[in-house]
Amino acid sequence: MNLIKKTSLACALILSTTIATAEPAKSEKHAKKATELRQSIFALMGSNMGPLGGMAKGKMPFDVKAIEKHALRINQLSFMIADYTSTDTSKYEVKTEALNKVWQERDLFVEKIADLNKSSAHLMAVVKTGDEGAIKKAIGGVGKTCGGCHDVFKKD
Repeated sequence: MNLIKKTSLACALILSTTIATAEPAKSEKHAKKATELRQSIFALMGSNMGPLGGMAKGKMPFDVKAIEKHALRINQLSFMIADYTSTDTSKYEVKTEALNKVWQERDLFVEKIADLNKSSAHLMAVVKTGDEGAIKKAIGGVGKTCGGCHDVFKKD
């Protein structure tokens, strides 16, 4: 088993054992701040996924160095998602696209995070080959894991 697969497996185990439940927000102010921080992580995810999708679809020049940078960032951010979604804000009126399932179906949510970690780690490994077709396929895998989470846990 290579280092990336071992690291991904270890991280998935850590995520599944340490972030299985979410703590309720203690106040409206706490809920708003938690929401703001959570949305920041996802904004950063989007700012890195956008260029990858553009390159995979041929709408932007294919740039291996940029792909490597964005894949690394997505992978790093994937480790932060569980922490920044660990405050259950569902009891408060906050402006969010997150469905309450994020906290009600926590095990599934953590599983989806682990999927993102694995797919982004895979992209990090594939980008080192320089094989454009394989890289585009791996980008698609990351996009699929993002979309799979959106389908279940995000408002339309």
